Amino acid sequence: MIDRRDALKLTLGAAAAFTASSALAQPAKPRTKIVFLGTKGGPRVGIGASNPANLVMVNDIPFVIDCGMGVSRQLINAGVPIPSVKYIFISHHHSDHNLEYGNLFYNAWAAGLSTPIHSFGPKGIEAMTKTYWELNKFDVETRIDDEGRPDPRPLLIAKDIVEDGVVLQTADVKVTAFRTPHPPIVDSFAYKFETPDGTIVFSSDTAYNPKLAEFAKGADVLVHESLYVPAVDRLVIKTKNGATLKKHLLESHTTTEDVGRIAAAAGVKVLVLSHFVPGDDPLVTDDNWTEDVKKNFSGRIVVAKDLMQLALPV
Repeated sequence: MIDRRDALKLTLGAAAAFTASSALAQPAKPRTKIVFLGTKGGPRVGIGASNPANLVMVNDIPFVIDCGMGVSRQLINAGVPIPSVKYIFISHHHSDHNLEYGNLFYNAWAAGLSTPIHSFGPKGIEAMTKTYWELNKFDVETRIDDEGRPDPRPLLIAKDIVEDGVVLQTADVKVTAFRTPHPPIVDSFAYKFETPDGTIVFSSDTAYNPKLAEFAKGADVLVHESLYVPAVDRLVIKTKNGATLKKHLLESHTTTEDVGRIAAAAGVKVLVLSHFVPGDDPLVTDDNWTEDVKKNFSGRIVVAKDLMQLALPV
């Protein structure tokens, strides 16, 4: 017969065992992850995928890569408080990559930001930041006085990138910039994030560039822009400036077949296709995006979707 004292011991023991098994059953929160905030290439805004933007989270520190239209909303949709953003990287000064740069910071400030955000980008990011504050001087100064908010202008610390090399080093992350061609733009930078859980490379917008494979050599994840030629052909037929647009797209972006060549030469573990050109053709399937890639790359391929997450290590 079990007395009350033994029964209590059994109950407490069972509860402890249940708690331990529950803890073991819950997957550990990833220390490093990528969130694909916007996967559609180009400046057009539509009802489908959002414009270009990515997020790297390392130990709960958000690093935003590119600020296409919708980045603030996508951060919220991803469950990331905008005021928690600490770093912003702009790859190049096409509008689909920098249009919401200033407004992302402003939205963080409106949501209670009181700590600095450091931004990095090609030459012009410092001037763009200064001009943004001139453009919004009336609103900002009105809210400082009327709502008791801190002055946001000293909190956005911009730095022009003028050459390849390390642009940021923290306790957990090293970020290296690498210039890659995106005609007619010369200052377009790929970024490499070296984290405790692996290395991530973002190609930026780029023409086919074998040197990018050297920059991404051995990376755990390569996030590469992708152009699907048949869909471009359909796009230009219904575009007034079709011939000029097609020439630009083919000269300044990388076809899916060539993306496979880059991934294979780099020997990456995972290739993520994103920044789709075009990114709003309903006839294009995931198989279309990957079929020509597979001609040259036999590794794991992921077709990115808005708000998809990829945890490291892969």
